[in-house]
Amino acid sequence: MSDEVWTDLEIAGHHCRAFTPGAPASDGSTVIYLHDEDDRKFEQRPIVMQQLARRGLRCLAPLTGRSWWTDRLWPPFDTKRSTAQFLIQSVLPWLAECWQVAPPQIALLGVGMGGQGGLKFSYQQPNLFPICAAIAPTIDYHRAMEAGDPTLAQLYRDAEQARQDTATLHIHPLNWPRHQWFASDPADYLRHDGADRLRMKLYSLGVPYDADLETTAGGDLEAYVERMAEPAINFIAERLQRERLRVP
Repeated sequence: MSDEVWTDLEIAGHHCRAFTPGAPASDGSTVIYLHDEDDRKFEQRPIVMQQLARRGLRCLAPLTGRSWWTDRLWPPFDTKRSTAQFLIQSVLPWLAECWQVAPPQIALLGVGMGGQGGLKFSYQQPNLFPICAAIAPTIDYHRAMEAGDPTLAQLYRDAEQARQDTATLHIHPLNWPRHQWFASDPADYLRHDGADRLRMKLYSLGVPYDADLETTAGGDLEAYVERMAEPAINFIAERLQRERLRVP
């Protein structure tokens, strides 16, 4: 693991972290990691690095602050582009130029705030992001706005406008990502309610998905993330392999 470390870099003026395994996958398979509200550096945990390295997955982690990964301007991140625009207009071209990788060999992985962002991006752009794994996604973030979240108050007029922009309401019954996985701790009531509603909507629409809504860490987010990192990365690696072998 000595050569498998995270490095800092800039893309279009924004700070990112990058991980390259000692033996990268020959097809260039890459993960974009979308962080949670407080950027707990989930991606730098030993288990995450071990799993990325074991699968030969490179990982790029853009740092956006408490942006909620929306397609709305949040000036502390950027005064001209949303995080969604940054991802599509800057991150994907950088990956194509510097790592020689393009969709569908790019997967999204997110935790909390980043988990809901990844799901929403994959629902909005399923051809660009056909693979997404979300750990403890904060899907119903309008509830955080109701509780007084100051960032969401800058992004949305009111909680109803925020609710209308949540991942669950961006699912298209005829155009969905080919591979999605999400997991939520049933003891983490706020996040679990949203994940369960998402599951029910996907089921009712006949949209395929994989989910673990039963494994628990007693509501401890840190312990839960530690426990679910391996299945999330395993899912991504397996689905990237399917995409590589898929006949268009």
